[in-house]
Amino acid sequence: MPEITLKNITKKFGKAVAVDNLNLTIQDREFVTLLGPSGCGKTTTLRMIAGLETPTEGEIYIDENCVFSSSKGIDISPDKRNVGFLFQNYALWPHMSVYQNIAFGLENLKWEKSRIKKRVEELLDMLRISAYAGRYPSELSGGQQQRVAIARTLATGPKILLMDEPLSNLDAKLRMEMRTELKRMHTDTDSTFVYVTHDQLEAMTLSTKISLLKEGLLQQFESPLELYHNPNNFFVADFIGSPNINILEVTGENVNLDEVKLTHDKIQCLFTPKSSSITIRDGQELLLGVRPEDIIITDDGTLSGIIYSTLPSGMETIVRIDKDGLLLTCVVFGSVDFNVGEKVSFTFKSDNNVLFDKESGRSIARGELK
Repeated sequence: MPEITLKNITKKFGKAVAVDNLNLTIQDREFVTLLGPSGCGKTTTLRMIAGLETPTEGEIYIDENCVFSSSKGIDISPDKRNVGFLFQNYALWPHMSVYQNIAFGLENLKWEKSRIKKRVEELLDMLRISAYAGRYPSELSGGQQQRVAIARTLATGPKILLMDEPLSNLDAKLRMEMRTELKRMHTDTDSTFVYVTHDQLEAMTLSTKISLLKEGLLQQFESPLELYHNPNNFFVADFIGSPNINILEVTGENVNLDEVKLTHDKIQCLFTPKSSSITIRDGQELLLGVRPEDIIITDDGTLSGIIYSTLPSGMETIVRIDKDGLLLTCVVFGSVDFNVGEKVSFTFKSDNNVLFDKESGRSIARGELK
């Protein structure tokens, strides 16, 4: 399986910069998600890998072969890059049966009929759509059409499968089912997957690595849990996680080499760095990030507030606590609920709280609050 390397890739549309000097290496057999808000350059990046969009500058390598170079004048056509592209709208032939849709690409490659039949049956079985082989796309549900589109894309055995928000047209339950299928299929096919989505939960659950983009710039490229626990900056911390991380605007004051006093107009606390000492300017404006699961409602909590809202789902309850006008989100695991207006005690528990410089947004340290 191939490695994909993007070197100094820039894409401009007129004066607008869609992708800005992107450097990225996607290893063999990885499931990499290009993630970010609308207009961040993720689909443009995917299309440049596929050869459907021409970069303005830079180089792209697939399996150590240069498929694009602005300086060398190389631009290999999409059909010679050995990649499969799965579109958002599936793009199935309406006048062809499921079997014919999957077999179409193989027929164009002049495969023998017996070989085509064997390959199509393998894919029908893998994606559990054998019962629909004789049906037409209009006779299938969205999830079934999705599986046919995947089977057709996989038929020719591409080294790389590129997917542009393929689940966005499905309902919530079916999206969850298809996430499971995609992750299993990634293991079964032993291929390299590159996937575009704006849904951070989808990226977290599917990926081996996430490439998080903002306005064409790469913010961080790490495993999902690394992004969650060790964000490079405020944007990463705020974008990754559901419910969102709590952000408190605080000012800092050095107490000693091991502790920083953080002052918010509703809360004061001491921040102890996890791994090393930090030095800040007294009065420096900072942002404190606290994940919802790290705010614990407990009878012996050091802080108190009023229940502002609760969202029980059976497995967990998302609770918002009003601390003198400051709203904090926490997650209580288990089948638990609270009454709106109820007074509760809570505390911060974890050494994974993150401190950011407010001006630059850069992550300064992780640590414990008390």
